Amino acid sequence: MKRYFFAICSILFFISMLAFPQSAFQGAKTGLLLWFNTVLPTLLPFIIISNLLVHSSAIDVAARIISPVLCRFFKVTPYGAFAILTGFLCGCPMGSKVTADLLKKGALSKQESCYLLSFCNNTSPMFIISYVIWQNLKMPDQTAPLLMIVMLTPVLLSFVFRRIYHISGETSLWQKSGGSITSDAERMTLDGCIMNGFETITRIGGYIILFSILISYVKMIPAGPPFLTAVLLPSLELTFGAAMICSQALPKGTELILTLALTSFGGWCAAAQTRAMLQDTDIPFLPYIIEKLAAALVTSLFAYCYLMIR
Repeated sequence: MKRYFFAICSILFFISMLAFPQSAFQGAKTGLLLWFNTVLPTLLPFIIISNLLVHSSAIDVAARIISPVLCRFFKVTPYGAFAILTGFLCGCPMGSKVTADLLKKGALSKQESCYLLSFCNNTSPMFIISYVIWQNLKMPDQTAPLLMIVMLTPVLLSFVFRRIYHISGETSLWQKSGGSITSDAERMTLDGCIMNGFETITRIGGYIILFSILISYVKMIPAGPPFLTAVLLPSLELTFGAAMICSQALPKGTELILTLALTSFGGWCAAAQTRAMLQDTDIPFLPYIIEKLAAALVTSLFAYCYLMIR
């Protein structure tokens, strides 16, 4: 069933490109510029550096430095702490890539990897501040509380998800390896890290271009029900979605709740990018989607409470 659904969608997408070539061109151009001007210079350096860390003994040093705090708080191994730090600071899909890389190296168990993915693959703080809060919501005076709502939601949900995945805080992999799990045979050269980085960023760019083409077709649809234009269509991609929500004549409170919820979810384009990062692992994807939707729901509740007490 899944195979037939994908085949039908692919055929329809191909037909739409033949029927509306100008929209396809404009969407591809928009996606390519977004990738080249924003995603490439933002993510590529982090991908290369994370490759260097993961595939060298440097990760052992980094894990030792950050583990005293993060391991106790999140009940993870030192390598898991490194994935958390990357996922919270570097932006989606870096949390999923680092988690998948560490799982494939044997540095993380599948159980801990699923737990990490449930809360550490998030939108970067700089994007939230500059694009979401300042540029779209136009609420620079509320930067601190709004950023706290989005960033603290996955932290709080980690307490729920650790019970679901039965995380106890044991660090057996770290202890058995004597504090290091990177052998000489597993280390990647600088050239290898760079090439892997370009392969990853190109894959991300492909998803951005495809979703940008889809969005260009969506824009051709006449004005529909409010739920379609305020929730479903913006959820395709965060950059497009945040601008779309904030450009409508919505009450300011509704605009704030929907935008923060979308930021917490990340959009279906980010979900597709995450799926690409996990394709060589046995981490299930459906629970990740459910967990991100739960994060969006909790974020919207926190945003509503904030509006009530503001």
